[in-house]
Amino acid sequence: MAFFAAMLYMKDEELNATYRPDHLAFLEGLDKEGKIFARGPFLDGTGGMVIYQSDSYEEALKLAEKDPYIVHGVRSLKLHEWGKM
Repeated sequence: MAFFAAMLYMKDEELNATYRPDHLAFLEGLDKEGKIFARGPFLDGTGGMVIYQSDSYEEALKLAEKDPYIVHGVRSLKLHEWGKM
């Protein structure tokens, strides 16, 4: 199992408010499946981060790309493998 940090940078604050319930429900479902290690917003309002647990970069990318924030163009996505210490 590896960890992947999805950096979700704000693109549209208005759409962010619209899709926030869908985004949170999406993450809650994955959290219950054990696919999320940590998640939360950046305190400066520029976006947030989700750390996915998966077997590969490709699997983590597929999960991250299903986030309603990404699907609807609310935020941009940058995914990096993360070294948990």
